[in-house]
Amino acid sequence: MPEVKLLLFDVFGTLVDWHGSIAREAAALLGARGIALDGAAFATAWRDQYQPAMEEVRSGRLPFCKLDALHRRNLDIVLRDFGLDYVDEATRRELNLAWHRLDAWPDVTPGLARLRTKFPLAPCSNGNISLMADLARRNGWHWDAIAGAELARDYKPKPIVYLSAAAAFDCAPHEAMMVAAHSSDLAAAAAAGLRTAFIARPDEHGPGIGETAASVPVDLSADALTELAGRLGCR
Repeated sequence: MPEVKLLLFDVFGTLVDWHGSIAREAAALLGARGIALDGAAFATAWRDQYQPAMEEVRSGRLPFCKLDALHRRNLDIVLRDFGLDYVDEATRRELNLAWHRLDAWPDVTPGLARLRTKFPLAPCSNGNISLMADLARRNGWHWDAIAGAELARDYKPKPIVYLSAAAAFDCAPHEAMMVAAHSSDLAAAAAAGLRTAFIARPDEHGPGIGETAASVPVDLSADALTELAGRLGCR
């Protein structure tokens, strides 16, 4: 695909194991305070608040705010739903920062290193810039810039998020490829004119719970970023 000049990446689920990471951190943080917790159920419940919170922004009912603020709003809801409304403020702050400490899938760091030999790379995530920077430092990634929701002042799947990311690199939409593990994300990127690559993450929401194949037309599909690097001619 010689016309592709830029690779943009979804992050939560595509590059990092948010479910496993949040489940472990929540169980450990609350367990250290004497609170027994089903970490997997807690992680799922917290993530279930993700799209409804962003829709409040996308619809204009809530002014744009960083994802960290929405995650904290959602955390307060989930703690209440789990009967844990008594958890103190310091613990809530630390737990919210767990999203800055997510672990990458094993193929991601080597895959990004190979892809970067041929393409500029940037996240096109709903995560805020400080969150994206912390995940990169934790996992050894090297972004050429950080694009996404905070740059666009809106949340995916709004077209402005994809288009502003491409424009930041002086690329036309068709010169950028969106890489994601979510068919809905790729459908929105394609509708905005971007090329698309699907990465299978069958365990994103827990063991055996994730997309194994795209349900929409895409330009490329791969089981790992290292495979995608090979498909795109990266050594």
